[in-house]
Amino acid sequence: MSGIQIFEPAQCGCSGGCGGGAAGFDADFEWAAQNGAKIERISPSRQPAAFAENMALQAVLARSGSDALPLTLVNGEVVLTGRYPSRDELAGWGDIFEKMTAPKGHCCGCCGG
Repeated sequence: MSGIQIFEPAQCGCSGGCGGGAAGFDADFEWAAQNGAKIERISPSRQPAAFAENMALQAVLARSGSDALPLTLVNGEVVLTGRYPSRDELAGWGDIFEKMTAPKGHCCGCCGG
């Protein structure tokens, strides 16, 4: 399973009131966590050491500034900057696969029927 870290702008996160997709991301974050993804949200105001010590994050911030936030790392590698990940992206990185069920009264779809 992948380790996902979301580095957020200072005003975002659990107690922050930030726009830019954070409100919609809250539900996707909870969904991913409840489905077994190893995921954490990191705020510079709550976890300043995590911001200061992460070299991948610091390199991107040095090049792009705070416009790169939110920034997503998967297993320490930068995979997304400037926006929150979608539920589909979280599912892929977190090895989450929703159980697919055939509608009642239909076959499994394997034979085209």
